[in-house]
Amino acid sequence: MIDKSREPAVRITGDDELNQLLSDIVTSVREFTQNQIEQIRRLSQIGSALSAEHNMDLLLEVIVEEARRFTNADGGTLYIMSNDERSLHFAIVQNDSLKIRMGGTAGAITWGPVKLYNGDDTLNYANVSSYSVLSGEVVNISDVYHAEKFNFEGTRKFDSETGYRSQSMLVVPMRDHENDIIGILQLLNARDRTNNKTVPFSKEYQELTESLASQAAIALTNNRLIKDLQNLFESFIKTIATAIDEKSPYTGDHGRRVVELTILIAGKINEVKEGHFKDIYFSKDQINELRIAAWVHDVGKVAIPEYVMDKSTKLSTVFDRIEMLKTRFEVVKRDIKIDILKKGRAREALSDIEACSEDYGNEVTKLEEDYNFLFSVNKGDGFMSDEDIERVKTIAGRKWIMNGKPQALLNDDEVENLCIRRGTLTSEERNIINSHAAITFKMLSQMPFPKKLQNVPIYASSHHECLNGQGYPLGLKADEISLQARILALADVFEALTARDRPYRKENTLSQALEILDLMVKDNRLDADLFDLFVKEKIYLDYAEKELIPSQIDNAVPERE
Repeated sequence: MIDKSREPAVRITGDDELNQLLSDIVTSVREFTQNQIEQIRRLSQIGSALSAEHNMDLLLEVIVEEARRFTNADGGTLYIMSNDERSLHFAIVQNDSLKIRMGGTAGAITWGPVKLYNGDDTLNYANVSSYSVLSGEVVNISDVYHAEKFNFEGTRKFDSETGYRSQSMLVVPMRDHENDIIGILQLLNARDRTNNKTVPFSKEYQELTESLASQAAIALTNNRLIKDLQNLFESFIKTIATAIDEKSPYTGDHGRRVVELTILIAGKINEVKEGHFKDIYFSKDQINELRIAAWVHDVGKVAIPEYVMDKSTKLSTVFDRIEMLKTRFEVVKRDIKIDILKKGRAREALSDIEACSEDYGNEVTKLEEDYNFLFSVNKGDGFMSDEDIERVKTIAGRKWIMNGKPQALLNDDEVENLCIRRGTLTSEERNIINSHAAITFKMLSQMPFPKKLQNVPIYASSHHECLNGQGYPLGLKADEISLQARILALADVFEALTARDRPYRKENTLSQALEILDLMVKDNRLDADLFDLFVKEKIYLDYAEKELIPSQIDNAVPERE
């Protein structure tokens, strides 16, 4: 008796049927293999696309769109873990049937987060997304309406309000390179590719989505790390610039203002369609490089002593030594009075006593005039003539008594400082100040700037170079100075001329500042084309309306020869 249960499922009665069966098997294997190859190729393409995308909003959208395309899902949601790891925030929501696009480039989602902890601080396993995060498991549900393990009240409410029918769902944790879960990829309603009916997510789709989620998590983490490093670098640069400014009570906002003015000039160059700069355009990376250079252009001042940086008068060191001179003059006046009183006692005639008093008055008046002269000279806000210098030296030759010994009323250092022709700095102190540009290059050139910022050291350190070759630290000439450095030089000078926080000069009005810039252009110290653009496009006025006080804004423009 024959056991029919052991007979083959397919009977082959001839060679033709055998050949057809083999052909069908080969075709099926080929189609399966091609499908697998296509899926692998697609995964590779997605990985490359995710790695190349640097815009966070677009990256999040690409992750959901590619996952939905892979599985032919009608909807998809991407949740991102909060910084305190206590909740999931909606990042992307998409649904083709409902024509929903939320999050990413479509704008922020206002829906509340999914909490990972209940009110009593117990773990929230009720929501499928929170469960997936807390357990680390992939959740694949054929029909959410028949899933007893999770609370889908929110889903049912959503369906009731929209007329939608949520059914199959796939929830996949996204793990970074350290295996930490950074988010959740949730897909909704897989559709049959032949009839578009909703079907469960197959095992194959689940595995592909897990692979995609892994790639997406790594791309997302890398993107975040790059952004975090950029933010850290930016914060570091701004902190250093702020520290330099705060080192002096007189330049507390210099760095920020120079940055703002620099970007205003560069931005206007990008906008002009005619003139000298019509063919020049700074890319986004070049603008950023110039901006960073502007932030750190004075970093070398960290090595400059405060008493030089903040020298508001000629006799300033740790304190203003004019007070010491005042004390000496008072001592001299006292000694004169004592000397005259002694002479008066030696005389009996009233006329002689009156003569002594008159002599005392004349001497005191002369001393007070000399002190007032030195007090005025000490401010450094005028020009010292040869006569002024000679008067300082004459005053210095006067004697006063200290500890019973005669001393010069002014010592050599005080004479040197009081005889400074213009400003408050001696030539030695000026050299110390000027050295900050060379120190800036020395400091910045040791930093491993990325390729897109490789010119920061030279731009930053060249802001005191002049086209006539008389600048510093290298004495570069016109063809050796980049346009970026010229922009920074113009911004630095204009900011200094109009700043209201300098101890050594009163702030200039716009017309005064522009006249000084014009003279510097004629002296071939600043770029003439840049200055013309600065005036023609009223860049100075855009800056002034934000940074200057009303009394400085007189809107006068210098006439160019």
